[in-house]
Amino acid sequence: MKDAIRELEPSALWGYFYDLTQTPRPSGFMEPVQQFMMKFGQSLKLTTIKDDMGNILIRKPATPGMEKKPPVVLQAHLDMVPQKNNHIAHDFQKDPIKPRIDNGWVKAAETTLGADNGIGAAAIMAVLASDTIEHGPLEGFFTIDEETGMDGAFGVKPDSFQARTLINLDSEHEGDLFVGCAGGINVNVEFRYQKNVPVFDGDVALKLSLTGLKGGHSGVDIHLGRANANKLLFNFLKKAVSDYEIRLASYHGGTLRNAIPRETFAILTLPAENVPALKEGVAAYEKMINESFTSIENRLILTVETSAMPDNLMPEGIQDDLINAMVAVHDGVLRYIPEMPEVVETSSNLAIVDSQEGLVTCQFLARSSSPFMRDNIVSMIQSTCALAGAKVTTSGAYPGWMPDLKSHVMDVMVSAYEQLFNSKPAVNVIHAGLECGIIQDAIGKMEMISFGPNISFPHSPDEKVEIASVERFWKYLLMVLRTI
Repeated sequence: MKDAIRELEPSALWGYFYDLTQTPRPSGFMEPVQQFMMKFGQSLKLTTIKDDMGNILIRKPATPGMEKKPPVVLQAHLDMVPQKNNHIAHDFQKDPIKPRIDNGWVKAAETTLGADNGIGAAAIMAVLASDTIEHGPLEGFFTIDEETGMDGAFGVKPDSFQARTLINLDSEHEGDLFVGCAGGINVNVEFRYQKNVPVFDGDVALKLSLTGLKGGHSGVDIHLGRANANKLLFNFLKKAVSDYEIRLASYHGGTLRNAIPRETFAILTLPAENVPALKEGVAAYEKMINESFTSIENRLILTVETSAMPDNLMPEGIQDDLINAMVAVHDGVLRYIPEMPEVVETSSNLAIVDSQEGLVTCQFLARSSSPFMRDNIVSMIQSTCALAGAKVTTSGAYPGWMPDLKSHVMDVMVSAYEQLFNSKPAVNVIHAGLECGIIQDAIGKMEMISFGPNISFPHSPDEKVEIASVERFWKYLLMVLRTI
């Protein structure tokens, strides 16, 4: 499959993308890809810099005759979201991704592909390596740890770039030019308790597993109404407490803040005589949620199986407060932009719920292009969880990117699109965190725009990138570089 990927057009872009799939780069584990990028830039004898944060900047002079053009930054992030199907043994810090071609798309075998943002990074590499592409002075800027907190972008300094125009290649819908994005903030919830509640005599232990959901990107996919595994299982647990006398011992659901949770697992105990009724309730609930999400999800699977007996249970008060809070708290779209009613303005994602030794942590990612509405949804989460006795804090806030509809880069990109494709591009605001807002906040006034090829189901093992779309994206990028 290696040769098949490299033979796709444009071959230089796909070749570098394949190299990136073979280089471990999950968020938080950047050293291998940093070394890879440093060697790449140095092998071209281009100025190659790793900044204090660990971002990589590669500068390339203009091609002959284009030296007087204004410099441009091409920007992408190096990390990828590490998601896999539960039955797959894959270590994202060691194992290469296995890309394959499937009916006009490239996808991976049971894991995320890393097209987000590997295609953008590979495109920049192909431009930097070419001796035939026409362009003015270029700066290729590759950030780290975008997916888990925009860490690389927060390391940008006022003098990081010579250019004052930035083209971000981290968008996922061909034909759209993005000129604004949502800001975000992490909401962190803690329920603490003493581990001193023994299991009751005569009870048995079971494991509940909810799997099979599509998941996806908690920004660009949030409007699709996909099921949140945490919300579904807590809804069932609330019924199970009252109907089957269950007691909750542990809970683990979701893995990343910016991914809609696809799987969740709970260990519980209950009187042995209630097990048949619980199993009937599980089957009925599985049927009901599949009917409710029949046009949105694949088949959801809710299973119950025997488990080893836990050492302790959550205190009953903590259990009830946790369940009630997770059922009540807002998840999903809260509001659309009034002036752009097809674009999500404000949302939240109940991303991770995890119990450890005497502690349950719940992690949300709240997004909004409105600072007021972002604070509003954070306050809603805080109030709901505080009423349940939890400690609530926030972290990792990043600014949105306010739209600029009258820039030179916008004019160039609209004109180039019309020349190539004989139609007008859509100009939009994306409900996801692009690094543009953070970079602009650090640099000051910069003209910015974001675009990319068609990438479906990012942040999930169903992620795929359309081959024909990548070729058109590449041709468009080259025309922009010639004319900007």
